[in-house]
Amino acid sequence: MRIRSLGVIDDAVVELSPGFTAVTGETGAGKTMVVTSLGLLLGGRADPALVRIGAKSAVVEGRITVPAGTPAAVRAEEAGAELDDGALLISRTVSAEGRSRAHLGGRSVPVGLLGELADDLVAVHGQTDQQGLLRPARQRQALDRYAGDAVSVPLEKYAAAHRRFRAVAAELEELTTRARERAQEADLLRFGLDEIAAAEPQPGEDAELAAEAERLGHAEALASAATTAHRGLAGDPEDLEGVDAATLVAGAHRALEAVRSHDPALAALADRIGEVGILLSDVAGELAGYADDIDADPLRLAVVEERRAALTQLTRKYGEDISAVLAWSEQSAARLTELESDDDRIGELTAERDALRGELSGLAQALTDARSEAAQRFADAVTAELSELAMPHARVSIEMRQVEDPDGIEVGGRTVAYGASGVDEVELLLAPHPGAQPRPIAKGASGGELSRVMLAVEVVFAGSAPVPTYLFDEVDAGVGGKAAVEVGRRLARLARSAQVVVVTHLPQVAAFADRHLVVEKTNDGSVTRSGVQAMEGEDRVRELSRMLAGQEDSQLARAHAEELLEAARSGN
Repeated sequence: MRIRSLGVIDDAVVELSPGFTAVTGETGAGKTMVVTSLGLLLGGRADPALVRIGAKSAVVEGRITVPAGTPAAVRAEEAGAELDDGALLISRTVSAEGRSRAHLGGRSVPVGLLGELADDLVAVHGQTDQQGLLRPARQRQALDRYAGDAVSVPLEKYAAAHRRFRAVAAELEELTTRARERAQEADLLRFGLDEIAAAEPQPGEDAELAAEAERLGHAEALASAATTAHRGLAGDPEDLEGVDAATLVAGAHRALEAVRSHDPALAALADRIGEVGILLSDVAGELAGYADDIDADPLRLAVVEERRAALTQLTRKYGEDISAVLAWSEQSAARLTELESDDDRIGELTAERDALRGELSGLAQALTDARSEAAQRFADAVTAELSELAMPHARVSIEMRQVEDPDGIEVGGRTVAYGASGVDEVELLLAPHPGAQPRPIAKGASGGELSRVMLAVEVVFAGSAPVPTYLFDEVDAGVGGKAAVEVGRRLARLARSAQVVVVTHLPQVAAFADRHLVVEKTNDGSVTRSGVQAMEGEDRVRELSRMLAGQEDSQLARAHAEELLEAARSGN
């Protein structure tokens, strides 16, 4: 990895051994930044506070060997990344403003893709993971992870049935608890539909009646206007001396017709006046018919207004016009059908819920059986690891229990509480010596014992679900003396089959490393910088001496450091 402008690290290259790499350094020198850098390469959250003060951005670049054909390689190639001689180049940039960019094999990719690859490439274990494993829920997850398909397959079936059970139960609860509200809604819908059905409105009827009411209400004025207009166009039979438009136009037409042969232009005008005469005659005839047909009928007007009032009652309640009222009627009829079918739906849901409850019981029992079998193997494996971590008499066991709940499901003849992960509560117990009662590891283990138990758990995980690289961040806290030597030896053995990177403060652990890196901090008065140096030969002895006694040049510390290195070489 190359790290630039991240925390106290200005610019450093971290070359890791294919086997066991130990990372050490003074407190505050930036050892954690090595872990943080790897986390960023694996899609971890980008925190702008990590960017070195004064820098525009922090950059982490890494080269990870990825054999062709592995899931990680296939997924990377699907994203357009190119492998460089069997290695994958990953880059992550975090700006001081909080923006983050990721590149994979020369291609810009979403940060989430790096997270997808991480599961197949690196397993990170730190103090946070240890604290998490103290919680029973996390211990159940750890057991399930160890068991693999033996638990994951029945767990997936159980989880699917549980999701359906919750959905059915929620819908049933909604239907039954809101029964009164739904009955009230159905009554209102029936009333409205009956009211509309009684009125029998027709599409567009309200507009047609409004026009008719306007006409009937002004019948006398309309008839008078039509008669006056007709007289103006066709004349009044009782007024023999009166002059009307039709007579005047006819006279004009006759005058032009007499001379039309002398000028084509005048002939065209004569034709147009003839058309005007025809139009006047047609309009006059229609006016006469309109005046004869219109009738001031108070009875009909009363009927129309009464009908309009009935339609207005509908539009006031159900829509702005009759078309909207009819649309509401159609929608409400469908909703009423749905509400009236609730009783049938409640019966169907009740039957499905009861069937799912029975199915959950069977699946939960299968899940419990699978966990019980895996729990014994898991406990035996962790116990075996503890014997190699200077705890030869310690015994680890797993307690599985269920909680009685009258509203639960029946498993093994008991009605017990259940959840999305089954009915089991899982807790890791430790008996540090033969005479001790098994107690939860959070209560029954000292700090050093707890670290070794957690390391044993992680090593067991490594055997059940191996990945190419393991990163341990100060998982040896609280350990010292012979126990620390055994921790180093166990990590070295793990490094025979995988790459192991350990951030540690223990010289007994660092002595077993194939490669020893030191994060060194320098201070030029105003700016603190950290670099990463590989320790070999005399430099490594000096660093182990510092870790042992805080004095790099102490002869006793140097002798002890050389003894540690020799013991590691001969005992690994």
